[in-house]
Amino acid sequence: MLDVLRELILDAQEMPLDTGIPRHLDVRTVPGKATVCIGVRRSGKSTFMLQLMSRLLDDGVPRENILHLNFFDDRLHALRHSDLGVITEAYFSLYPEKKNTETIYCFFDEVQVLPHWEPFVDRLMRTEQSEVYITGSSAQMLSREVATQMRGRALSWEIFPFSFEEFMEFHDVDHSEPLSTRKRLAVQKAFEHFWEAGGFPEVAGLDRRLRTMIHQEYLNTVLFRDLVERHDISHPQAVADLTHRLIDNVASLQTANSLTGYLKSLGHKISRNRITEYLAWLEDAFFIYQVRLFDASLSRSNVNPKKIYCVDHALAASAGSGILVNTGHLLENLIFSALRRITAEIFYYRTGNGKEVDFVAQVPERKRMLIQVCESMVDQGTRSREVAAISEAMTELGLAEGTIVTRNENDQLAVTNGVVNVVPAWRFLLSLSSEAEKTS
Repeated sequence: MLDVLRELILDAQEMPLDTGIPRHLDVRTVPGKATVCIGVRRSGKSTFMLQLMSRLLDDGVPRENILHLNFFDDRLHALRHSDLGVITEAYFSLYPEKKNTETIYCFFDEVQVLPHWEPFVDRLMRTEQSEVYITGSSAQMLSREVATQMRGRALSWEIFPFSFEEFMEFHDVDHSEPLSTRKRLAVQKAFEHFWEAGGFPEVAGLDRRLRTMIHQEYLNTVLFRDLVERHDISHPQAVADLTHRLIDNVASLQTANSLTGYLKSLGHKISRNRITEYLAWLEDAFFIYQVRLFDASLSRSNVNPKKIYCVDHALAASAGSGILVNTGHLLENLIFSALRRITAEIFYYRTGNGKEVDFVAQVPERKRMLIQVCESMVDQGTRSREVAAISEAMTELGLAEGTIVTRNENDQLAVTNGVVNVVPAWRFLLSLSSEAEKTS
């Protein structure tokens, strides 16, 4: 095992780093804590690790000071039955002069396949002069588990699929401000591409047929590895039917009772508590998100229906039945995903008169954002309804500004208590990218 590890360590140090498109993530290390990158499968966690390595090299860290191992490598299978201390033994047998004299940067991909990896990483940080970076599949390494397993010695960072800005950089689209007519048209065209393709890096340059197949593969992997295998679910068809129901109804209100009734109508003998567990497990896998009602009372917020969103709007379109999902709901899902990249404090709002606004988002270091999503406001009845809802919410929340996100429309509307900005989705996404930079 020692010889195999030495060879793999040296191979990794000689291998060129395929870093891809730089991600807009401000990941910061904290002394004494492992840096853990978590997120939905295929969101680019391992590639981001390579980007972190590249930054270290640019800062003058010698390549020999980087220890990189991917534990899915079949040559490391025997390591699952060994004392993991052999890893550091192999490294320092190559570079004995570095022990306790230089910082060693340890990058461990898919570390969760190793039994008892947690005490090994904990011991490594306590006894060696090191920084530790970890990725793991969401099947066996979820945020709440990292916190438990590492006993406070880890800091987790979420990795999402490409943002719109990252998607444009992948396709070499110049979106720098100020936007000329030519650049604006290129950005708008890129948005239409992003609308079809979504943010998963692997599908960004593929045609629709391949993209759909890969999206469906992602869904099946999440279902059967992150849920069925992981939690030993005895009725896998029930969780599959539930997930498809959620995907077909993104941006819609759901309750555990209504979902239980739906599954029972399909012949599944399943309890409400089991449905609640399935929903929690889908959230743990970073695949489905539940958004609560904005309410000062946590109990009232929890008992009200929750809105359901998928991690990626295009995946929802690919994996859905095509019957119930509509483009307005997909646009709302897209806006949710963009908001979720910069804050977890996202709610929906219901006014005193029962009007609903899609999002109240608390962005760090700024006031709340009040956002309504409406595919088109050309119809006067739709326009009046959407403006009335957001205006009423602005009054109740004491906000002088609200935003209505559309596919293509742009306007500014004066209301009695402030201003409602009507913006096209592409412009709103770019403004969120700027917001993220301010708060990072």
